Amino acid sequence: MVDHMEVDEPRGTKRKDPPSSTDDSAPRRIQASLFTLASRMDVVNKIAAGEIIVAPVHALKELIENAVDAGATSLEVLIKDGGLKLLQITDNGHGIDKGDLPILCERFTTSKLKKFEDLSSICTYGFRGEALASISHIAHLTVTTKTKDSSHAWRAHYDSGKLSPAKPGQSADPKPIAGRGGTQISVEDLFYNVPTRRRAFRSTSDEYNKIIDMKHGDSGTSISVQAQASAIGRIRQIHGGNVANELIQFSTSDDRWGFKAVGWATNANYHIKKTTLLLFINNRSVESSNIKKAVEQTYSTFLPKSGHPFVYLSLEIDPQRVDVNVHPTKREVNFLNEDEIIQCVCETIRGKLAAVDTSRTFMTQTLLPGTILPSTTSQDADAPSAKTPGTSRKTPARAYENNLVRTDASLRKITSMFPTTSKISGPSTTGESNAANGSLELEYEPTDREPVYCRLTSVRDLRTTVRDDMHHELTEIIANHTFVGIVDEKRRLAAIQGGVKLYLIDYGRACFEYFYQVGLTDFGNFGVIKFQPALGLREVLNIAAEQEKMADREAALADDDDFDVAEVVERVAEQLIERREMLLEYFSFEVSPTGELLSIPLLIKGYTPSMAKLPQFLLRLGPYVNWTDEKLCFESFLTELATFYVPEQLPPLPGNDQVEEDVPDEIKTRRAHVRRAVEHVFFPAFKARLVATKTFMKGGVLELANLKGLYRVFERC
Repeated sequence: MVDHMEVDEPRGTKRKDPPSSTDDSAPRRIQASLFTLASRMDVVNKIAAGEIIVAPVHALKELIENAVDAGATSLEVLIKDGGLKLLQITDNGHGIDKGDLPILCERFTTSKLKKFEDLSSICTYGFRGEALASISHIAHLTVTTKTKDSSHAWRAHYDSGKLSPAKPGQSADPKPIAGRGGTQISVEDLFYNVPTRRRAFRSTSDEYNKIIDMKHGDSGTSISVQAQASAIGRIRQIHGGNVANELIQFSTSDDRWGFKAVGWATNANYHIKKTTLLLFINNRSVESSNIKKAVEQTYSTFLPKSGHPFVYLSLEIDPQRVDVNVHPTKREVNFLNEDEIIQCVCETIRGKLAAVDTSRTFMTQTLLPGTILPSTTSQDADAPSAKTPGTSRKTPARAYENNLVRTDASLRKITSMFPTTSKISGPSTTGESNAANGSLELEYEPTDREPVYCRLTSVRDLRTTVRDDMHHELTEIIANHTFVGIVDEKRRLAAIQGGVKLYLIDYGRACFEYFYQVGLTDFGNFGVIKFQPALGLREVLNIAAEQEKMADREAALADDDDFDVAEVVERVAEQLIERREMLLEYFSFEVSPTGELLSIPLLIKGYTPSMAKLPQFLLRLGPYVNWTDEKLCFESFLTELATFYVPEQLPPLPGNDQVEEDVPDEIKTRRAHVRRAVEHVFFPAFKARLVATKTFMKGGVLELANLKGLYRVFERC
């Protein structure tokens, strides 16, 4: 064999280490463990303990939850070296029976679950039976307990989930000792047998600060709260009077989502550097980044840029709708309809903040000696002024006009400056007004249909996509805008005021974004527009197909691209009839087996989409909807539905010297209906629930003027 060190190779070439054997390149195969059963279980238990007990604060949290489940009303906690050297908790609960001590620290030993289905109605903090078992595998654990019926207490030592003697050579059985009712658990030398985890802790002071944070920032040595104390009283005692004095109470509930929320939140007068959210779900203290982000966004319009609120929120949700077994340390939980519940809570908080402004703090200063108070009586102009160097007073600051904005939406709008149709005869104008207010208004009837909870992953993914594309600043502008008026009906442009700025909005694109989002949020719960009598599906499709063919001829397309109208109509009709059950269940789109169109979805009340667009909408459901993939099917169908609901482009209004004599009456009626819907239906709806996306920001919004910038221009004139 040639020696690899003697092979001539170019200088600078890196030599590879030759394989030691021909079997090194082969993949490794699974082999039976060479360890004993006890050794394997020890490895498994230490790995599990590392997931549950990440730091001393997690061990303390598990022990406190066990104490509360045992009916304790008093807890004493002793900490040494941040809980790494000693972590001791003493409670006055029911205690542990002596017969249960031998199996106390075995894994999955619990009295709160008998079968897996019990998780759907669990109401205790602990339920897995892993806390004490995990601690005993990574620390020296001592338990001293006394029940109400016992004449003395019992002390037991544990190691690796089993009873162990206090000293070598002694018996491992529990020892009778004097003690008080309740349980005392001592955890010593945490992570003594996991040196890698022990060295990962930076300092004992950091671990101590984490424990203090678990007490919600209270660094006192003791906390004593009366059992009858109210929620605001507990907040006052733990977090101080500065927080409690600025709290406003809120509550909301919704049977559709099966929840009830009660809480306290600070008003606009109070803000801190970091958001404090005390979240309890079914009396369980948990964390939720989604709720925290939503609350911070709600307060962003009421607080300074660097200000954050204090919020206490208690959610009561049907236990069958909550999954508590999703996190090793039970820090997080999952529950159904999370987005809808968060939206309801945030809207309630926003309403309270906007309505309540009774606690404002202002810094004042007493008048200095010699200061002249403003006089309400007029002085003689010829009287000599008695000004002295020490008696001059400062004129109150006047608000500059470039900072004043219109806040009354009922003031004059831009539409009042446009030419009116007063030159038309009176009866026509009256008829148009009546048509706008009467004939196009549908008769709405409430239904007894129960709301459907959407559990489809594809729909939730589409909702997430919209939220990820949200433009926060534009969303806030639209949520607090003042409608100015319609600028151009042909290009579908309207003006709104946001603060001291004037914006031009493409309300056609805004309507598309809104109706698409309504389709996602109300998925499976749409209203219904019924046709009486029913429409022939094939006849309506034939109208659209004939229009398409005529348009192709006018565009002088090649004969090769020509299509058979009857074939296209039949194919689209078969697709809709074949999927009529899915269309009815998800979109309230009802087609009979014989091909009659009975109803289409209703997305908003107070506006009727143009029925002239109905044939084209139905025809596009064939080639433009992906019927093979669930997510793409819902996305493409809602896109076509939103396009159908977008107001159509209307002819421009005549000039000052023209009249609308040549404009058909149906166009006049439709224009009046659309103008009314844009001002009184669409933009109020945008203000309530539109999520402005970055895509809409790029092509649908234009800043026309800035009041401060205009003042700079006119100051030069």
